[in-house]
Amino acid sequence: MTPRTVAVVAPYYPPKVGGVENYAARIVGALAAAPDLRPVVITSNPEGRRTRVSTEDGVRVVRLGTWLRLSNTPLSPLWPVQLSRWLRRTGAEVVNAHAPVPGLADLAVAVAGRRPAVLTYHAGSMHKGGPHDGLADRLIGGYERYLLPRVFDRARALVAVSPVSLAAGRPGAVEISPGVDLARFTPGPPASGRPRTLLYVGRLDRSSAWKGVDVLVRAFAALADLPDARLRLVGGGDALADQMALAARLGVGDRVEAAGELTGDDLVEAVRTAAVLVLPSRTESESFGMALVEAMACGTPVVGSAVGGIPHVVTDEVTGLLVPPGDPEALAAACRRLLGDGQLADRLGAAGRLRAEERYDWDALMARYLELFRSL
Repeated sequence: MTPRTVAVVAPYYPPKVGGVENYAARIVGALAAAPDLRPVVITSNPEGRRTRVSTEDGVRVVRLGTWLRLSNTPLSPLWPVQLSRWLRRTGAEVVNAHAPVPGLADLAVAVAGRRPAVLTYHAGSMHKGGPHDGLADRLIGGYERYLLPRVFDRARALVAVSPVSLAAGRPGAVEISPGVDLARFTPGPPASGRPRTLLYVGRLDRSSAWKGVDVLVRAFAALADLPDARLRLVGGGDALADQMALAARLGVGDRVEAAGELTGDDLVEAVRTAAVLVLPSRTESESFGMALVEAMACGTPVVGSAVGGIPHVVTDEVTGLLVPPGDPEALAAACRRLLGDGQLADRLGAAGRLRAEERYDWDALMARYLELFRSL
């Protein structure tokens, strides 16, 4: 039997690092391993206006030229025509589009024609909420109120990655969260015996200020009485220099490390050896928090904001600690508890590993995706 081709359409794709990119790549890997299904990837080319086609790990990857970027959103006026053409050329029979970045996913659903489209929605409201984001938030509000529901209605199936995803609760929507490779992200030494390193893993873009990295830097500055404590920022983006400058102004620049983007074994080692992983997000744009689950799988205690999807991943005082978003004092207090109470750190780390095994095994989650594609 000829395998059915599934076109996985995402605004960005590895080697770009990010939660949506990792999620889409996992689906591609599961499709490639299935005897009756075959993936093709359609994404944007962040390097210019020309379309590039390549074969990566045995999978055809089509990177459509990008003409401009609004905030973190790649766009091109040619995409409607190009998407239709490439869906035909690749023989795609099913479309799996990934959002919340408006543009490519919406167009993929619109031009799918008779092909069943599965829309995977990765966020709650994308409102930025910053003092200079009034116009952007009005545009986002209009999109989420008027256009996005129409995209949802056109899709044959909806996948919400968490209960706060805007797709959650829509008719026919199913929830399939991100997961973790339990064979790679394995427990390190007990957290109580690790160096006092606070770790952040994620984007460091100015357009992603809702990640709250500045809150973490301010919280870390409040731990000045712990001279052996360190803060390690893993990730890249145009806001990294801003955060390092803030650390310098607060007098802790010499104790903050910019590690850059880490992948593979380097990322695993960073997570396995950290004393605490912190996700200080401010808004519901953080619908899940994949870095939290990776840390939990490594037995690393976690601290997250009580916002968006984070409370659905972290149970306060059981698998981690939750703090109010945007509150550096509360964040500092939670980190201080874990750095000073080894018994608490070890207990939360062990409970986190157990939760990861029970709920977030990538293999089990991807098996649900394959059955969804087969059912269409």
